[in-house]
Order: sequence, then structure tokens, then C-alpha cells
Amino acid sequence: MRFYNINDRKETATFREAVLQGAAGGNGLYFPISLTAKDGAFFDEIDNYSFTDLATEVLYDFVKEDFTRGELQDICGRAFNFSLPLAQVDRYIYVLELFHGPSLAFKDVGARFLAEVLKKIAEKAAQEITVLVATSGDTGSAVAKSFYNVQGIRVVLLYPSGKVSPLQEKTLTTLGGNITAVEVQGTFDDCQKLVKRAFADQESFGGKVLTSANSINVGRLLPQMVYYFWAWRQLENEQRDNMIFSVPSGNYGNLTAGVMAWKMGLPVKRFVAASNINRVVPDYLQTGQYNPRTAVRTHSNAMDVGDPSNFVRIREMFGDDHKRISQLIQGFVVNDEQTAEAIRDLHNKTGYILDPHGAIGYMGCRHHLQEGETGVFLETAHPAKFPDVVEEAIGESIDIPIYLKEIQNKEKQALQMPADYKEFRQWLSGHVV
Repeated sequence: MRFYNINDRKETATFREAVLQGAAGGNGLYFPISLTAKDGAFFDEIDNYSFTDLATEVLYDFVKEDFTRGELQDICGRAFNFSLPLAQVDRYIYVLELFHGPSLAFKDVGARFLAEVLKKIAEKAAQEITVLVATSGDTGSAVAKSFYNVQGIRVVLLYPSGKVSPLQEKTLTTLGGNITAVEVQGTFDDCQKLVKRAFADQESFGGKVLTSANSINVGRLLPQMVYYFWAWRQLENEQRDNMIFSVPSGNYGNLTAGVMAWKMGLPVKRFVAASNINRVVPDYLQTGQYNPRTAVRTHSNAMDVGDPSNFVRIREMFGDDHKRISQLIQGFVVNDEQTAEAIRDLHNKTGYILDPHGAIGYMGCRHHLQEGETGVFLETAHPAKFPDVVEEAIGESIDIPIYLKEIQNKEKQALQMPADYKEFRQWLSGHVV
């Protein structure tokens, strides 16, 4: 399997090459040349698969030029050593809990897989790799936990100052070692631009290997397909043929992975792009006009993105045909007041506690679910990562997992930097030498 540059189809790469480059030339994104639908035998056997087995089956065609099936099985076994259960919260609505990994967020799935892949690549090449990451919250903490003390790999996390929760900031800035946090005076989109410009400016870094752990990297994106198959596997047979997914959406890597799973034969009726008031994509789905704008800060800060990188991959899958895209994907927008209300209402009804991002997914699912359908929404982070919002909504304190308790009193270590590429490049040039 090769991957092509969406901006230049003549540029192709193997999985290894695409992972190491992160972004393609001209700030393009890599995408698989084909998304072959899984056959009936795969779905007949799916109930017998563990998550590691399922991941190996889904991902092998994409990586087989660079890794044997045994190597991939080993990578998946080490990366996916936590559960991703499906829980029922209403008669026809289920939540896929993606927060049981080390950093308590769905990003653990992609970040841990990528870390194991890059570790294997670094071992084979005996070469140091620098990983650049722009984060609005959970990506950074997942990457930091996944890559901490991995030999041969340095990580640089760029996050927007004052625009992540205090607890999230501690997850980004307290590890040290091979993890460097850069607090950028700007928005997530500014952080993302710095990372993209660095990739486009590789010659400035003396041949050093720079790559990304954002979902622009196919090594982060591809494993996220697996948990859509896993959610489907956990449903009863009679529910599987009439289901929808509601996906909390910011940079749109998560939804892109779901649509890719659909392209590979997963029987999903449609998706809901559940958004906060940073509604660029829902507006596009309604009007056909894509108009990026400056992100606005909300309770669901990981979704505060004004120009989502991955949406171009969704458009690519449909030949930029708005009609076809909007037939499969429906938009839904939730403001902060509605987010808090959803957290409170579901807790009062069932005792289940949502985080702000999952609350938006739940609202999108509830709004768009039709008679006879089963809805699954993604709970992307542990609610304890957002105690101020959640505790105010439900009127009581929530239990804090040990990982979060341990970091609360640790000292923040972050480099302050303006959203200026020249200054970032100068610092990075010294850092990667």
C-alpha cells in the first residue's frame, strides 16, 4: 500500500516514509491509494477477534511493505493494552468510552500506536527522530505519555497559552526528559501553522528527521479506524445494520477515521459531525461553502479549531462532492450552555458523567437519531480532566483518577514563545541538533 499527497498525486510514499515525513510536500496530507472493503469473512469472524487481532486485520494492508504481520501484531499488542468498552446510556443510545488509556483520552489509541511504530523505525535506522505536535489539549498529553523516555525520539509539544484547562496543561508540561512543552502566545491554529511551516522548511534543520504526531500523520490517523469496527462488534446483531455514529469534532481526524472505516465496509448509515460553536464544517455541510475563521474558546477546548486540517481528507474521499458528503455526514452545533445542560441532564437521568466533548457527541446523537436506529457517540476524554465545567453542571465533586492526582502538584515546565515562525525555527534548529 502506498500513500499519495492530496495536493500532488504524483508524490507517493510507503507507510514508513509517510510516517517519518508527517506532512506531504507543499503542506499536503498523505492518504491511502485505496481503501479496500473488508469481505464477508472478516465480518463473520469479527466476534472472535480481540482488539489487537482486529487492529492487525484492519491495518495490515496499509503497513505490509514495512512491517510483517507478526511485527504489526506485536506493535498493536503493546499499544492497545487498555479497554474501549461500549456502555448503554439510553434505550437506543450507547457511548464508546475512549478514555481508559494512560492519558485518559481517545488520542491514546493513535499516539501509542505511532510511538510503537516510530520506536521500531528508530531502532532499525539507528537515527534520532524529533516529533512536533500542535495540541489544543488531549493530543499533547497522549503523545507525551506515549513517547516519554522512548529512546531515540524527542517530542516538542506546542499548545496555545491560556486555552487549555489547567489540568490539561499539567499533563503537557510536567514530564520533562525527552518531552519539551512550548507555550505559544496564540491559538491552536497558530500552533498548527508553526508545525506545518517547519515541515515545509525541512532543509533548515540540517537533515534531521522531523515528523508529526498530530492526526495529519497517517500513523496517528489509521489506528483510529479500528475502534469504529470495535464499537460495531460490541453491539447486538439486530442493532448493527441500522446504526449511526456521533463524533465530537474539532480537527476532524476522528471523523475522518470513521468515514475511512465506512469506506472499508463498516455498515454505518451516517455520521454526525457534532461541533461546538466553532462551526466551520457544519456550516459547510449546510451551505457548501467552506470558510475558515478564527477559533473561539469554549468549554470543549480540544474542539476549538477554526480551520480543521483533516476535513480535506473527507472531501478527498468524495471527490469534493458536497452533495455526497452531506448525505453521509450531518452537522450539529452545541454551545457552552447546552453542553452543560447535557452533562447535567444525563447525570440526573442515569448517573452517567460526560465530559464536555462527549456531551456534544451525545447531543448530536440524540438530535439526529431516527426511529429504529441505534446511535453510538464517542466519549473522548475522562470527565475529571474538566472538573470546573463538569462539577458545576452536576452539582457535586467527581472522583479524580490517580494519574491526574499525581500531576496536580508537579511544577510546570514550558518554554514561552510568540506565534512567530522565525523565532520558532531558530529555537528548533538548536533543539534538534
